[in-house]
Amino acid sequence: IIIDGGNSNYEDSERRVAYVESKGLLYIGTGVSGGEEGALKGPSIMPGGSEAAWEQVKPLLQGISAHVEGVPCCDWIGRGGAGHFVKMVHNGIEYGDMQLIGEVYDLMRRLAGLGNEEMHQVFAQWNTGDLDSYLIEITKDILAYKEEDGSYLLDKILDSAGQKGTGKWTGINALHAGVPLTLIVESVFARSVSSQKDERVAASKVFPPQPIKPLADSKAFVQALGSALYAAKIISYAQGFSLIKTVGETNGWDLNLASIALLWRGGCIIRSAFLDKISQAFLAKEDLKNLILDPYFAKILQENHQSLREVVAQAALNGIPTPSLSAALSWFDSYRTENLPANLLQAQRDYFGAHTYERVDHKRGEFFHTNWTGRGGDTASTTYSI
Repeated sequence: IIIDGGNSNYEDSERRVAYVESKGLLYIGTGVSGGEEGALKGPSIMPGGSEAAWEQVKPLLQGISAHVEGVPCCDWIGRGGAGHFVKMVHNGIEYGDMQLIGEVYDLMRRLAGLGNEEMHQVFAQWNTGDLDSYLIEITKDILAYKEEDGSYLLDKILDSAGQKGTGKWTGINALHAGVPLTLIVESVFARSVSSQKDERVAASKVFPPQPIKPLADSKAFVQALGSALYAAKIISYAQGFSLIKTVGETNGWDLNLASIALLWRGGCIIRSAFLDKISQAFLAKEDLKNLILDPYFAKILQENHQSLREVVAQAALNGIPTPSLSAALSWFDSYRTENLPANLLQAQRDYFGAHTYERVDHKRGEFFHTNWTGRGGDTASTTYSI
């Protein structure tokens, strides 16, 4: 049995499983999350590949994994590259979570005027409630960390973020699958923009920042930030699970979304308090189209989306970038809108390329082409979707 525990591309794992099995051997491609702490205390482990190997490696992998309430954060994901695919999406959600927290931190200091110690206290409070998670916990610690001279280390770290590629892979696969992974993709691009430090410094001189407009109530704004972050995090997970569901069905992996959510409760970077609720949502309705349609999460968004709206609006008015918070809001508003302006887009496509369109006064699946100018013909292009 060959076990690959790295961050491998799931398509490579698909190929390797087939090749290794053709040689009479077995292959396990397993995602592992947890960083240094996971290595010491037990990570979240997401194995896939040759199913015949699972019973043999199960005691080993579950034995070294993190445990929550006595349950190992390790279970069989599926055949082929399923394990590495789920780990890839896990990392994509991680990108989104980190960017959201970064944007909230930026608004807290630049718009609400909070210092590091005040922000430390806010994140400490958040970590005792609905936002309880590993990333909120370490953000609390980072904000309070001082060097020997008493200065805050965070203030001396260059604002240029690195990346290893799993977030990019997640976005590419979302595009291939036709799944709108807007928040996570924006978080990847945000890192790319951050790496353009010299260009940003030059641009800041051409387009200097506008004066910050004082808030009427900073305390209320910080409270709104917490609600906005909560709503956006749910949207991030909803998009991630939508991608897992879609690609899993396409590849015939028979993925158990409820079980996957439980694997992330301990050991991994995105562990958070509401993963139990995500698991319960998919247990209650296996064919749940999107996580935000579950009654529990729908209620949270109904109660908090206005805060997300207010935060994004304040950021825009003050010229403070919030790519992932804004993407969360735009996706939410698009997803809940019965009639989008895509009718005009489709008319334009038919006008210049004879791409055809469907009509609201006919049943779905019937396609039409119009000779818009009187100079065209009746020939239309083939119709397909991704």
